[in-house]
Amino acid sequence: MSLKNLTNPEKNVVEFEFSADKETFEVAVAKVFKKKAAQINVPGFRKGKAPRSIIEKMYGKGVFYEDAVNEILPDAYESAIKDCGLEFVSMPEFDIVSIDDNGVVFKARVYTKPEVEIKDYKGIEATKKPVSVNDDDINAEIEQKRLQASRLIDITDRAVQSGDTVDIDYEGSVDGVPFDGGKAEHQSLVIGSGSFIPGFEDQIIGKNIGDEFDINVTFPTEYHANELAGKAAVFKIKLHGIKFNEMPEVDDEFAKDNGFDTLDEYKADIKARITDRREKEADADVDEEIVAALIEKLEGDIPEPMFAAEAENMLRDYDNRLRMQGLDLNTYFKYTGMTLDSMRAQFKPQAERQVRTRLALEKIAEVEKLEATAEEIAEEYDRIAKAYNMEAEKVKELVDEKGIAADMKVKKAFDLVKANAKITAKKAAAKKTTTKKAETAEDKPAAEKKTAAKKTTTAKKTETPAEEKKTTVKKTATAKKSETAEKKPAAKKATTAKKAATKKDEGDKA
Repeated sequence: MSLKNLTNPEKNVVEFEFSADKETFEVAVAKVFKKKAAQINVPGFRKGKAPRSIIEKMYGKGVFYEDAVNEILPDAYESAIKDCGLEFVSMPEFDIVSIDDNGVVFKARVYTKPEVEIKDYKGIEATKKPVSVNDDDINAEIEQKRLQASRLIDITDRAVQSGDTVDIDYEGSVDGVPFDGGKAEHQSLVIGSGSFIPGFEDQIIGKNIGDEFDINVTFPTEYHANELAGKAAVFKIKLHGIKFNEMPEVDDEFAKDNGFDTLDEYKADIKARITDRREKEADADVDEEIVAALIEKLEGDIPEPMFAAEAENMLRDYDNRLRMQGLDLNTYFKYTGMTLDSMRAQFKPQAERQVRTRLALEKIAEVEKLEATAEEIAEEYDRIAKAYNMEAEKVKELVDEKGIAADMKVKKAFDLVKANAKITAKKAAAKKTTTKKAETAEDKPAAEKKTAAKKTTTAKKTETPAEEKKTTVKKTATAKKSETAEKKPAAKKATTAKKAATKKDEGDKA
């Protein structure tokens, strides 16, 4: 393997030639012949028994060249980039300069890591929002726990009250004519949940099991079914059952059920957990401010392929997470209506941010001469092993130590910037506190899927991959053993090999 003719045709781009010698190429051709011979029919020979020279005479000297090129290209390219001493940030484009019995000469074009500058990264100003936890916050979490521990019990000795869950049949009509979707049997409905159109649930209050009655309502003027919007309707109702959601009392016994001796201890734990969560959220917001400032201070021309490569990495990561859940991208696209291109577009802003952030922090690490020690790298391997429930030695096989060290240097750079930042506390804004009722699956009756008595609700926006929480500084180290085929260079124009060989054959024959 040899490297030659390295040039810089444009900024952050290099082109160079590299070759595989005669011996290496011959070994590759012989290997391909051994694989392919059994599939080739030659008159006068049993299948798979024809000599290589006969096959080459019959089909041309370059019959095995294309596959041989693809066989040797990955190793030849890897050897060449080591000799270059440059850091590449895109997949290469290949061409074949020449190919014959003496070997093959390739040409590669690839983008290199850009030179960047960053100044005034110490003393960045950021504000941290105040963290407080009040009784309403604590009580809201307790209410959720009560709701989770609640049980529905049958009521037979009283009429319907607000908060009860009723079992009803209903059939709706407008001007005496039933309408589509206006009928259901044994529909479960929480009175007071606001699941049905205004006025519907209130008219069930006070009714008893076995009662049959009419409910008169008017559909909202902006109802999703245009033919019903603003129309007066009558629903015939039959009440089959009443259930009451019995929730535990908030006392020491309730605290014991949740792992504490007293209610005061339980409330103190809730307060500590909420405080810790909000502190982390406030710190994360500060990190975001610092990162945004670093990006603004970064100077340098960053090649577009860096952003595209990062978006592809994010796409693969998302696909892997889907597969861990038993899904894949095609299934995701089917249910969300997205496409590969639209998902790439969603990832692009986040990919650009990740690339710029890492370049800034890598430059700071270089300027500050930050390094990861052997002990720190060992600790990081142990941390990853515990996080994924794997043996540390197995992690070392999968994750490149250089990648670990690079990630740790980036983290140290961010810690340095944050330690030198001017972080001030943001004043708390006065606001009214309202307690929002905890909502569970039981609060959402099945009738929400029917168009009749249900009020219009706005569908929750599907969270797209690009809207996921952004990571601040760390990027997962490159797996050494799990390199996929698409990451390995392939002979993009390897067919030139066969064409070149054919032309040479024709010249020999002439």
